[in-house]
Amino acid sequence: MSEAPKQSVMTAGRTAFIGALIIALGPMSLSLYGPAMPTLAEYFQTTPAVLNLTITVYFLGYAFAQLLCGPLSDGYGRRPVALGFFALYTAGSVVALFATDITVLMIGRAMQGIGVAAGAAISRAFVRDQFQGASAARIMNLMGTMLAIGPALAPTIGGLILGLFGWHWIFLVMVVYGVVVLAVLGFATAETNPRADPALVQPVRIVANYGRLLREPEFMRPALMLGLSVGGIYTLSPLLPFVMIGEVGLSPAAFGLAMMMQSLSYLLGSLLTGRLLKRMGEASILRMGLCVVVVSALCFAIGLRVFPASLPTVMGPVALWAFGIAMLTPVLTTAALAPFGKIAGSASALAGCMQIGGGLVGSAVAAALFSDPLMAVATMLPALAVLNVATYLLLRKPRVRSVVIQRAPDVEDIEIAVDPLDLVGAGGEEIERRLMEARRSGGGR
Repeated sequence: MSEAPKQSVMTAGRTAFIGALIIALGPMSLSLYGPAMPTLAEYFQTTPAVLNLTITVYFLGYAFAQLLCGPLSDGYGRRPVALGFFALYTAGSVVALFATDITVLMIGRAMQGIGVAAGAAISRAFVRDQFQGASAARIMNLMGTMLAIGPALAPTIGGLILGLFGWHWIFLVMVVYGVVVLAVLGFATAETNPRADPALVQPVRIVANYGRLLREPEFMRPALMLGLSVGGIYTLSPLLPFVMIGEVGLSPAAFGLAMMMQSLSYLLGSLLTGRLLKRMGEASILRMGLCVVVVSALCFAIGLRVFPASLPTVMGPVALWAFGIAMLTPVLTTAALAPFGKIAGSASALAGCMQIGGGLVGSAVAAALFSDPLMAVATMLPALAVLNVATYLLLRKPRVRSVVIQRAPDVEDIEIAVDPLDLVGAGGEEIERRLMEARRSGGGR
């Protein structure tokens, strides 16, 4: 039976704008902060390893708060939960702005990390509550484009702010962003969840859903691979500023421009993957993406030990890694979520937690074991690649294609996972047609 049309309380344009505004805040707050890290280490008279802990606590809040945001918004409504979390983010930005020592800065960053988790958890819920099919996919695609553009420009903006005004102004920008988000949520956002049910927040039910997912190899294998691959990018975030500014010798503004290589590579990888998905199986693309990640890891492990640190020797492997995860992400996301339609929200939150958690673990280990950020990059990224390959080899029989066809997930899940930036031009109608053909070939299941 087809799903009944959903009742929208906001226009598609307003929903896309609000969703993009809140989902971009998490990566923006991370990317704006990057160019200032060497300056902050000097200002607070601490080491890069200790300052990296400010990234670790940010990831810690960002990762695990997502697991609460989704159920809370189901139980008490999207708007009040979002307001509460983003108020915490804004307060954390104020704490960081006026930090007098490294401990206070860590507290502020932890509050920020918890607060921004609402963007990842609630932005998509805004869309799912009101739209379906191709309409939902187009809104998600617009949000995905904003999510890609914002973090790509943020390091450049952060470097310029640092050079012109100093590091305090970076946190002042975050405070202003938080106030704008609160104003938009308070005065321009309608509640999209009219069926809020506090029973959904019962700890027993939440724990049972997450426990089931953690026991399911069909979820854990692709989700762990996502965590190890996407987590690699988050592991690089606190390390690259010290490598590129401290060792290569780039200015903060030049570092911001160099980081655009990573974002551009990811966009190109997404474009290629969208076209490949029309010509070959998902399992083949999965292997290709994993090979690109392994080549990148070899460049990190060997190149950074043989050649001096420079823009090509550092950012070349970074760009390769980003290209590889652009190939892995759509296939792994579809495989992880497709079998669990009834608890898709929990599955999505846990998969997101694992992606941020990969960065959390990677940055924490790097801070604990390495005083030299260059050697941390040369060791941590290859280690994540080895673990990724090991996880892949546990997939005794690739099941990505069979899972997608037999389970027939939502149209928007397929379209977003395959082409999140809507660069290829595959329409929702075409995907709907393919799903209908798959259902007919499967006997109407």
